Amino acid sequence: MFIRAQAVPLRHPSGAIDGIVIVGRQATRRSSQHERDRIGLLERIGERLARSLELGLTLRHVAEALVPHFADHCFIDLLQGDKLIRRAQINAHGWTPQPGTWAMVGEQISYPEGHFCQQAMARRDAVLVSDLVYTEFPAPNAQSMRTSEDVGLTSIVAAPLVARGELLGVISLALSRLTEREEQRYDIDDRDFLGAVASRIAVAIDNAMLFEEERRTALAFQTSLLPQVKPTFDGLDVAWRYVPAKPLETHGQGIQTQVGGDWYDLIPLSAGRVGIVIGDVEGRGARAAAIMGQLRATLRAFAQDDKAPAEILRKLDDWCRTLRTPPSGDEEHFDSPRASCTYLVYDAWSRSLSFANAGHDAPLVVSTDGEVAELDIVHHGVLLGVRGTGVAGLPTYREETLTLQPDTTLVLYTDGLTDRRQRADGSGHYTEAEARQMLCAAVKGVAGSSAEVIATAAEQAVPGDIDDDMAIVVVSTSREDLASWQATFPAEAIRVSEARRHAQLTFERWGLPRAQAELACLLVSEVVTNVVLHTATPARRRHRMALEPAGAPASAGAGTAVPPGWDTDEFGDGFPERPSRTFTLRLRRGAAALWVEVFDADLRLPRIRSAAETDEGGRGLYLVDQLATRWGSRPTKDGKAVWFEVPVSPKRDTN
Repeated sequence: MFIRAQAVPLRHPSGAIDGIVIVGRQATRRSSQHERDRIGLLERIGERLARSLELGLTLRHVAEALVPHFADHCFIDLLQGDKLIRRAQINAHGWTPQPGTWAMVGEQISYPEGHFCQQAMARRDAVLVSDLVYTEFPAPNAQSMRTSEDVGLTSIVAAPLVARGELLGVISLALSRLTEREEQRYDIDDRDFLGAVASRIAVAIDNAMLFEEERRTALAFQTSLLPQVKPTFDGLDVAWRYVPAKPLETHGQGIQTQVGGDWYDLIPLSAGRVGIVIGDVEGRGARAAAIMGQLRATLRAFAQDDKAPAEILRKLDDWCRTLRTPPSGDEEHFDSPRASCTYLVYDAWSRSLSFANAGHDAPLVVSTDGEVAELDIVHHGVLLGVRGTGVAGLPTYREETLTLQPDTTLVLYTDGLTDRRQRADGSGHYTEAEARQMLCAAVKGVAGSSAEVIATAAEQAVPGDIDDDMAIVVVSTSREDLASWQATFPAEAIRVSEARRHAQLTFERWGLPRAQAELACLLVSEVVTNVVLHTATPARRRHRMALEPAGAPASAGAGTAVPPGWDTDEFGDGFPERPSRTFTLRLRRGAAALWVEVFDADLRLPRIRSAAETDEGGRGLYLVDQLATRWGSRPTKDGKAVWFEVPVSPKRDTN
């Protein structure tokens, strides 16, 4: 037997506290058992609230703990701005109200003046309706009142959800005829109990809302650093997925926002080529996401130079060293960010794929016959930033090249897809080999489908919540070859008109509108003229001659004698002819653009000059810069290539 006490302040109409009323009563053995039950229920609710920081999961845990043990109906409504939204509703024994009667989860609800939930929020105190039979309260609508009568509501208690002095919403519990109970009505003890539960729920909801806000901010920050709009490329069908990991309530990693450093990118390069990137920064949280954003922006900038993939990764590795943080504590080395990355460059016209790898998982290759295998990467490379810790003797990144057959698909992914995936039966995690096998089987099952279908299959290949965020990029080559034309000419001024004439004929054959064809031919003339004027002349070996003293008598066969030790071909007809200078003109037609490239052996890259009024030249590249969509130059194995892009619109039907 024990005494239960309750203290209530006496408030003046002005709001001041004039006194306090303390009510004490003796608790019977029956109520003592009820108290023990309530304490046990309160402990279970506390345990469930501590399991998660996800708002929806938190509310569901609370409702499941209260129904049907303490109530037949549980409603949790939270304020969202100035609107009250139903966030959770559970009814005993699977009973569900008819649509349009009680507010459903996600719907706005408005309690009329005098409603017990409205009173609870206005008073900031729990409200008890012990017997609904003898007490009338207004309902949100007539259908809601009718449903309450049909289900047989007998007693209701409502409590406000208040945390840090802010009203978050209201929770209400109800008893009805759904469950046979000894007590069909709530009493003052039940009201006090719900008040205690509501205070704990409010704190948990407040923490969950703060965590959700932090997580939304971090996810918005990360997704803003990733591509927002899927580009369209000629000869390539692309799709991507990014999936953040679930909050870590079950992964044993502690409470943290589940953003990471996974990133991907598709970069338009010169002449319709495409740079394909996928990578993963080590670590989690905002710092990993920030480094990811810097890496993506830096790689895009490096890629515009049209250097080889291995050279791009070498520059990116050097850049990672600039982000080293000073050592702290007992650390001896500077800490550089580390990241895995694969950078590929695909040419849809030649179907050539060149790539370099920096410690990333090999992509999957789906062949035309549906077979799935890993891309054969000979040089896997090391993580970006590893050499920044002072490790010596690491190999540099190397470029590899292969040709993709028509209708071939590449599936690039980060390790979040295959690493630490929880088994469905809860007996541990799938091994990486098992996860990769499931991924291959899922991709093989949809081989030949669109890139979007394959990306969805890859995303859903391995069951269970992901332990890390994951990124997936799928690219599929086209079945048809793309239109192109190429020819080599001597680097002579007279050949400029010939190159322009061939370009004009090619544009007519492709059906380009006349205005666009004339613009392209004008720019062809300017670029070819620039190349002809500046093409490097290969060095020619000089003749070596022996001179006799002046006045010396000419001997027989003068001019033909060869000094001892000299070869006869030093002056003879065996000297090789002077190599001729050439340039190559290549035209490419896409769905929305036309690309022109001019190749020559000169290693010097062109630049725009500021021509004076009296200068006869120096305006060609300026004209290209003003009239073309894009233009540029890039080094090649044999010299350089100057290119430009002009838009192409479908030829209008004149019929």
